[in-house]
Amino acid sequence: MSLTKRFGSATAVADVSFRCEPGTLTGFVGPNGAGKSTTLRMICGLARPDSGTSQIDGVPFAELRNPMRTVGALLEATALHPGRSGLATLKRACSLADMPDERPEELLRLVGLEPAAWTRRVGDYSLGMRQRLGIAQALVGDPRILILDEPANGLDPEGIRWMRSLLRDFADRGGTVLLSSHLLAEVQATVDRLVVIGGGRIVASGGLDELLQGSGTLVRAHDMPALEGALRTAGTGFARREDGALSVDAGAEDVGLIALRAGVALTELREADGGDLEDLFFTLTGGEPLKVAA
Repeated sequence: MSLTKRFGSATAVADVSFRCEPGTLTGFVGPNGAGKSTTLRMICGLARPDSGTSQIDGVPFAELRNPMRTVGALLEATALHPGRSGLATLKRACSLADMPDERPEELLRLVGLEPAAWTRRVGDYSLGMRQRLGIAQALVGDPRILILDEPANGLDPEGIRWMRSLLRDFADRGGTVLLSSHLLAEVQATVDRLVVIGGGRIVASGGLDELLQGSGTLVRAHDMPALEGALRTAGTGFARREDGALSVDAGAEDVGLIALRAGVALTELREADGGDLEDLFFTLTGGEPLKVAA
């Protein structure tokens, strides 16, 4: 891919490359403004990269003969026409995708929209209802690939559980899913693979279990400001945890040597426990905290 996109003098995405395999759910996470949405828009042909190319099913999006039969996308639930009903929205999409007449009602049942809502104007829908309709529209062409930007936004806990089950079943049947989300706990409960972007660049990618295993070092000191200063001087990334410790992007031996040279007395030094996506996220990006699903 090697996608790069600039807006004036600002580089939003720089040399971004990753691959999503059939049968997998890939989470795409990063701080606000890191380049997630811009990357997804370039993949779907809605933004032109300044350099690099992306492919879906082996070809650029613009060269797909019937895109909706190959890839379903939900990039902005509020982009649905507010004056059409949910049923009319899907009938129009099915017509464009050359799908059978019974497909709209089948999809409305699949995504859990009550029949009473089918003929209501989309503008009167709640955000959660629009998300369900947007997912239905992404599934219109029975695609093999789904690209979803914040699909859980506006869904209640039951809706999030429903979406997780839907996407898991889609991948288990051989489909490919790429989804972005700011709900880190939900990402951790849903995906197989992870791509982390920070400052417009990919800072980590791989299997979720692989990335979470041994993600850095946990350290505390009597003088935490002095420890932070020593780590900054050494150019070593770290993140403050809610419990006051630091999660450091380096091995325990290296962290211990940095503290020793700076004359900082440590009170705790150990490899960070695996399994916490939030700690991994902070360590890799140094980003602002993201929401964590309850």
